[in-house]
Amino acid sequence: QVQLVESGGGLVQAGGSLRLSCAGSGRTFSSYTMGWFRQAPGKEREFVAAISWSGANTYYRDSVKGRFTISRDNAENTVYLQMNTLKPEDTAVYYCAAAGTIRGLGSIRAYDYWGQGTQVTVSS
Repeated sequence: QVQLVESGGGLVQAGGSLRLSCAGSGRTFSSYTMGWFRQAPGKEREFVAAISWSGANTYYRDSVKGRFTISRDNAENTVYLQMNTLKPEDTAVYYCAAAGTIRGLGSIRAYDYWGQGTQVTVSS
């Protein structure tokens, strides 16, 4: 069992930055692939980024490549999402999730545990 708690969301102007954190509980946190998803009002939840258990491999959706960086600190049971050059279209609730697989990471079905989400609002 893994419990996840996100933090770091807020209101920022376009072009600004935010860093989201996701704190995990449980001794097996370091064995999970971790992902970030987001969901805007009226839209489906979509993949943003993922990172392998060791941190050696990262994956991003095309629209955030070069702007967002996912990282993790297994000693602290925490995964981060650094978001730079934010755009109004990045506005959404951001969720972190844990997957016991490295396949199909772009799909919500790959993930076993989810946090409650943190709101990110980017004003134009």
